[in-house]
Order: sequence, then C-alpha cells, then structure tokens
Amino acid sequence: MTIALFCILLAAILPLVCAGLSKWRGFKVSHRDGGYDNRSPRDWIAKQEGFPRWAHAAQENSWEAFPFFAAAVIVCHMLGVIGTLPNALAVAFIVLRCAYIWCYVTGRQQWRSRVWALAWAANVAIFLLPLTR
Repeated sequence: MTIALFCILLAAILPLVCAGLSKWRGFKVSHRDGGYDNRSPRDWIAKQEGFPRWAHAAQENSWEAFPFFAAAVIVCHMLGVIGTLPNALAVAFIVLRCAYIWCYVTGRQQWRSRVWALAWAANVAIFLLPLTR
C-alpha cells in the first residue's frame, strides 16, 4: 500500500474528527440543559453557534472533498503513476485539509479559503499526474 492510498483512509477519518469536535462541548452538559442530544442531533446542531457549528460545517466540507480526493488517488494509481510525487501531493492534501479544519473551527475565514484552494490544487495535481507520463 502506498502513502497516497493510506491518505484516502486519513481523508475518510477527517469528517469523523470534525463530528467529534462539533459535539465535544455538548457531551459535558445534560441534553436538558442544552447539551448534545443524540435523539435529535440535527436539531441540536442547528441551534449551535461558533465552534460547534463551524466544526459541523467543516465536517460537511470534508465529506464533500473526500470523493474527489479518493478518485484522484485511485485514478493516478490505476494509470501507473505511483511514487514520490503522488505520495507527497496526497500528504500535502491531508496536511492542508487539517489546516483548513483548524482555520474553520477557529474562525479564520480568510485563511480558510486560501488553504481550501491550496488543497483543491493539490488534488487537481494528483488527478492530472497521469498526463505527465
């Protein structure tokens, strides 16, 4: 298994990390007192503001980014482009997505958009690598 393929697993875990972040503070409080309510999670998250809401939005965006990343890595491998460059770009994508999540949950919108664009560019580069062969 290559590093790039392993990064697909990491990319699949990122939304789950965001989900945990969005609910983390709510676990400390009874749902009667406004804490996380597992019986009605969508209603609960809709009432949240700041960090939990941003973490939830980062989760949604992470799910949206995942299919393109997984497809790019798999296509690259199917067409025989395996090695240092696709691995490095996949790791860069994961690092940038982690930075994106951090920017999102800490309210750094301007940086968040820039980091998102860099991660997207890394993903496009992975997808287009077979053209360089």
